[in-house]
Amino acid sequence: MTIILLSIPCWLIPLLVGLICAFLGYLLGKLLSSKNTTTIDVDVYKNRISKLETDLAACKSSKSNVSHTSGAANTIASSLTATNTIKGVAFNPEEAKAVFGKKITENDLTVVEGIGPKIKELFHNHDVTTWADLANCTVEKCKDVLKSGGKRFEMHKPGTWPKQAEYAAKGQWKALKEWQSQLNGGK
Repeated sequence: MTIILLSIPCWLIPLLVGLICAFLGYLLGKLLSSKNTTTIDVDVYKNRISKLETDLAACKSSKSNVSHTSGAANTIASSLTATNTIKGVAFNPEEAKAVFGKKITENDLTVVEGIGPKIKELFHNHDVTTWADLANCTVEKCKDVLKSGGKRFEMHKPGTWPKQAEYAAKGQWKALKEWQSQLNGGK
């Protein structure tokens, strides 16, 4: 055995060990990195879709506010405004408790995933006190509210908050709960 090891040049063994380690490290890196990027990509696209949906709603809302001179156009504009403005329905606390498993207070903004008591106070300071008010906000207005609270609030991503608030305002508790189960911290 020692005769065989003596016949192999000294530099060949460290070279082979290094190549094997490099190959295994490469494979391990590929396996670990592929799982993380998929999750990140899905979250990025969900946030982008949510932002685009709220931007579309804001665009439709601003378009419907344009004044028209003909009576038919005014009728169309008023019907567009009515469909874009979210109005709350009668609050049913029993139905909300059945879905969420806890008591829900009417117009409690903390029902929206990503909004806590401090952010709720910020919205109340900007006259956004109901689910319908939040549902009618644009994502940009939500970001402005967060900016008013300082640096520690700017990190939050309110892209889905108006849509979540719309579900709450309309009493669509099951749909809200299902969507929140897919969200990651309000995103």
